[in-house]
This record gives sequence, structure tokens and C-alpha cells, in this order.
Amino acid sequence: MKLIILIPAYNEERTIGSVIEGIPENIFGISEKEIIVIDDGSTDNTEKASQDAGARVVSHSENKGLGIAFSTGIKEALSEKADLIINIDADGQFDARDIPRLIQPILNKEADFVIGSRFMRDSLVIKIPKIKLFGNRLMAKFISWVCGKKLSDVSCGFRAYSKEALLHLNLFGKFTYTQEVILNLSFKHLKITEIPIKVRYFPEKKSSISGNLLSYILKTMKIIFRTILDYQPLKFFGGLGIFLFSLGLALDVLMLYIFLQTGQFTPYKFIGISGLSCNFLGLVFFIIGLMADILNRIRQTQERTLYYQKKKFYYGD
Repeated sequence: MKLIILIPAYNEERTIGSVIEGIPENIFGISEKEIIVIDDGSTDNTEKASQDAGARVVSHSENKGLGIAFSTGIKEALSEKADLIINIDADGQFDARDIPRLIQPILNKEADFVIGSRFMRDSLVIKIPKIKLFGNRLMAKFISWVCGKKLSDVSCGFRAYSKEALLHLNLFGKFTYTQEVILNLSFKHLKITEIPIKVRYFPEKKSSISGNLLSYILKTMKIIFRTILDYQPLKFFGGLGIFLFSLGLALDVLMLYIFLQTGQFTPYKFIGISGLSCNFLGLVFFIIGLMADILNRIRQTQERTLYYQKKKFYYGD
């Protein structure tokens, strides 16, 4: 069995060495273990600090975003024929000694993907600014609703993946990967679970990802909605179409009632026009949903084909 530990990093020369050195030497007696740092175009000495601490470094020539850095790490893990993958942030927030606890559900075949949750314990909650805590909880509720599984932390960068999860992942987001991975794997019906993890919060450190909260929300929601449109287009467009058509139908009934009562449409023509417009838009969106669903089935077939191709190419299975 081979374990790959992926650490995406951008200008983390001060902490990356201690993160690497803090990774346990012996993890359930796993015979092969490799630490790979994805240096996402750092302008400091992140690459040298990583190499000095014993990691292999894969560098981007420029900063491409956390999502791209993670995707690069996935490709590296596949090329190394990894059976287990851990990804951990480079800023020292997480305790690498929790790695055995993260991979335990996978070894026990209880999960394909394990999320480290910062919010299953109350110890950190009081240390996080209220606006960030509110944002994390709101995002967790939204993602839980979309994927149909209750989750408490959908933005954590400390996670474990089985080989099956690795082979199924197909990601497109550039800015981040955390929510997209959950949706991607949940839509493919892989087993997902959470475990509580230890975490150190540094109030003086500004995150390069979530430092600007409004920008983070907008960019993250863009990735989330693209993923939903990819995997559940009929639910999205069909639901919108049914809502608009129903609204139009209600306006149509109201217009008919007014006509029966007054014998004329004036001065309420706008109600009838609005109703017919909603009916038309509702039908259009529903038809778009049906067409997108056909394309989604084609995409699912392509992804299954890609899964078997990757499995055969990398693992010979």
C-alpha cells in the first residue's frame, strides 16, 4: 500500500518545513509513503524549505490557484499509483498527527473520502470571527442540502481519499477545490464521512484564499453552481421551469377571475402578460433542463469510460 501526502503551497516558507516534519513516520505500518508539495508559483523559498524537509516538489511557473494546484497533486498521486491520499494545508493550522485517524475509516472500508471537520468540536468556534463562522456554517448547510448528506465543514483543507475516490475525481475549479470535491464524489455515490480534527487558528494570518470574504463567496459559488449544473441540470433547470410556470399559472387564473368579475381585461392586462411570460419562460427552462439532462447522461458515460481508462493506465486493473 502506498500513501501520498499532498501539500499545496503558496508562499509558505515559514511553516512548510514544520508541517512536513510533523508528519508521522509510521502510519499503520504502511510500506510506502511520499510527501509531495505542489508549489503554486511561490515567490519566496517555499520550494527550498520543502526540499530541505524531505519532500518532493512539483512547481508551477506562476500562481494558478488552489484548485489547479490540487488537480496537479491528484495527477502526481495517480502517476505514483497511490492507494491512499492525504491533503493537508501548508500553513500549519492542522495537526499532522491526525493523519492516522483520517485514513482509518478508509482502511476499515467505511468511507472512500474522509473530511476533517473543524466544527464537530466547540473548542475552535469561539476563536473564529463571527462573520467567518457564519459563512462556514451557511456554506455547510447549502452543500449538505445539495448533496443530501449532513456535513459540518465543507471548506477544510485536511482530508483523506481512497484510490476509488482518486480515480473518480474530475475537477475544473481554479480558485479552490474543497466544495467541488464533495459535490463531485457525492453525485457519484461514493461514501463520505467526517471526523473531528485538532486545529490551530492564527487570527493574525490573512488567508490568501478567504481573506476577502465577498470575493471568496462569489468565486466559490461560481464553482458550486457549475458543478450542480454539470451533475443535476434537470433538477436545476426543471425546478426553475416548474416554479416559473406555476407562477404564470397563478397569474393566469387571477386574470381569468378578474375577467369573469368585470367582463374586461383593462386595466389589469399586465397581470395576463406577466402570466403568459412566466408560462413561456417556464417551458423554455424545462426544455433546457431536458436537453441538459441528455448531455449529462453522455457526460456520465464519458466519466465512467475515463474512470476505467485511468484505472487500467495507472494501476493495470
